[in-house]
Amino acid sequence: MRLRFGLAVALWCGLAGAASAQSTSLQPLQAMPYSPSLNVADMDKSVDPCVDFYQYSCGGWMKNNPIPADQAGWSVYGKLAQDNLQFLWGILVDASKATNRTPSEQKVGDYFGACMDEDSINKRGLAPLKPLLARIDGLKTREELVAYLPVLHHEQVGNFFFGSGSGQDLGDSSQVIAFIAAGGLGLPDRDYYTKTDAKSEETRAKYVAYIAQQLTLAGEPKATAEADAAAIMKIETALAKASLTRVERRDPYKEYHKMSVEDLGKLTPSIDWNRYFVAQNVPGVKSLNVNQPDFQKALQTELTAEPLPALKAYLRFHAITAAAPSLSKDFDEAQFNFYSKYLRGVQQQQPRWKRCTRQVDNMLGEALGQEFVRRTFGPDTKAKTVKMTDEVEQAMAGEIKGLTWMSDATKQRAIEKLHLVRNKIGYPDKWRDYSKLEVKADDYFGNMLRASLFEDQRQWAKVGKPVDKNEWDMTPPTVNAYYNPQMNDINFPAGVLQPPLYDAKLDDAPNYGNTGSTIGHELTHAFDDEGRQFDGAGNLKDWWTKEDAEGFEKQINCLRDQFATYTIVDDIKINSKLTSGEDVADLGGTLIAYIAWKKATENQRLAPVEGFTPDQRFFIGFAQWACENERPENLRVSAITNPHSPGYARINGIVTNMPEFATAFGCKKGQPMVKEAVCKVW
Repeated sequence: MRLRFGLAVALWCGLAGAASAQSTSLQPLQAMPYSPSLNVADMDKSVDPCVDFYQYSCGGWMKNNPIPADQAGWSVYGKLAQDNLQFLWGILVDASKATNRTPSEQKVGDYFGACMDEDSINKRGLAPLKPLLARIDGLKTREELVAYLPVLHHEQVGNFFFGSGSGQDLGDSSQVIAFIAAGGLGLPDRDYYTKTDAKSEETRAKYVAYIAQQLTLAGEPKATAEADAAAIMKIETALAKASLTRVERRDPYKEYHKMSVEDLGKLTPSIDWNRYFVAQNVPGVKSLNVNQPDFQKALQTELTAEPLPALKAYLRFHAITAAAPSLSKDFDEAQFNFYSKYLRGVQQQQPRWKRCTRQVDNMLGEALGQEFVRRTFGPDTKAKTVKMTDEVEQAMAGEIKGLTWMSDATKQRAIEKLHLVRNKIGYPDKWRDYSKLEVKADDYFGNMLRASLFEDQRQWAKVGKPVDKNEWDMTPPTVNAYYNPQMNDINFPAGVLQPPLYDAKLDDAPNYGNTGSTIGHELTHAFDDEGRQFDGAGNLKDWWTKEDAEGFEKQINCLRDQFATYTIVDDIKINSKLTSGEDVADLGGTLIAYIAWKKATENQRLAPVEGFTPDQRFFIGFAQWACENERPENLRVSAITNPHSPGYARINGIVTNMPEFATAFGCKKGQPMVKEAVCKVW
């Protein structure tokens, strides 16, 4: 598994595709549909906003938007993502049929066309993967297998024992270095291997059955496949137990262990690490970051103690499961049935056009994104969102200066960091060059492999070079946003700055409540439990006094205690140690957006609209971005893996801490949306 390393804290939006119930009638879009950013029909005004503000704001939406059969959940963000995807589909259909195409149109069009040729893909069956499987089967000794790992990581796509890639040096954010990380697991998180409850036991049994199914489809006798599946599960369990938990990984110091290649060799001496880096085309690596040294020790044990047939079976399975979406229908469906249907409750596979469009966006996102931006994101929208971002930053500066729990010295450093935050809005200043990537009209599997390796090598080529601070980690059509603490930048792709999330046709109140709060959310990540540990240049450096750090923890513990009482599903409560960074960002972001909106409109005479006061419209706009429905199965996965709280908690849990909300809706002391002692960080 090749990764780009670093810390990027993103606002998760539950991205989702189109409803399968709608799929038969969906057609490629030639223009984006318009949905106003505040929709009264999405509300349930029979509910008292002071009792349940989320239900009041989103009850109509939840009733009228059941989860589509091909989705694990459905949300306002998911519906916008569907619109964007459907619009990209239109661009790709045109590009796949056009004559006199530009080089970018040829690549995206032929990639999409080859992906859509399902008959040819099914006829090829396992054939595209057979050379790799034969190579694995031909490994005669343990030494041969370990010696093959560098080549395997270079030439193939898969999660083979550990992760590797490039990333910013946490101690010197101006430079890119090599990373070696934990990996090699087929279940979503290490906790799936360690939890002892009945559901976890069932999930592990289902996973072992899935492993055996894929091996059987690849030609293994049923009994052999079942024995191999048990052996693979044993290997993965050992790797999982040696991996850090998600909560532990929120502490960047626990994943920063810079060392020489020679020192890495002492942890996992079976692997010739100099040869490994030569195979990735980065010879001469002197130092690197080893995210989890204890994992590397466990890997050494597995590579030397497990029987050779078990290690080979492990490689075969991970090659197959990584390739399954690009192979014939039987492999693809087997993967869907476990990862989507069983784990997340999705009832049926997404239509082919949707999967192919999303894959082009993943593989050639900036080539496809240029046309998306040209058609959807005008200079007026960019100018308005840049202005809003500046106003939110000014409000954040004012809040920092007024903190009672932070010393003047730390306040000064915080303001310095705030002023160094770079705002990236819409799309990159310089588009990515895909000219060296070969895309063929009749070779879907080859296109997938070449595109994956193209990106892999692009990342490896950064090692030893200065960081490109203009690069983006999301494609322009993406409905999401993120803050990167090592870049010290906030990133808002054009895809998330569309109605109903941002609507230039509406008044400022809902726009500041929705997009303004999201800007504030990402901005406050610079000062959350992870982000605050990086200075303004993006270096991992403690710039807080001990007393200020203790004061910060006291403030956020208030919110942790509150969110730990909320239920995700069944009797599962929010793991607030995992979600606290996002919970704090939700609270701080909404508050500073409110302050920024008040400042921006202080000289305006604001009147009620549609029966709601401006303040009420701000809070309804804030709430309606989070309208969602989730399957219970998906909520169980989220309870373990998702650092964001469920939508209802992200709204009700925030407004209860804002007296401004209670004033806007006339809420009284003792009502559910009014807390006696509010939490306040920023």
